[in-house]
Amino acid sequence: MPYARISDLPDSVRDHTPKHAQEIYKEAYNSAWDQYEDPDDRRGDASREEVSHRVAWAAVKEKYEKGDDGDWHAK
Repeated sequence: MPYARISDLPDSVRDHTPKHAQEIYKEAYNSAWDQYEDPDDRRGDASREEVSHRVAWAAVKEKYEKGDDGDWHAK
């Protein structure tokens, strides 16, 4: 299900990423949610939600990297 607000994101995103990364995550997730509605567009038997989370994390990883402290920091 798409996220309407940053405050709706999973704790793992909100608690460990800066606000900009959270915005990236939300937009990428929502876009993937729309794009991968059809199961034939997904790889294997991944659910729409799984694919959307993968796409969102991939988008975050373009600008951020996970630090030794477990939080995400700008590259």
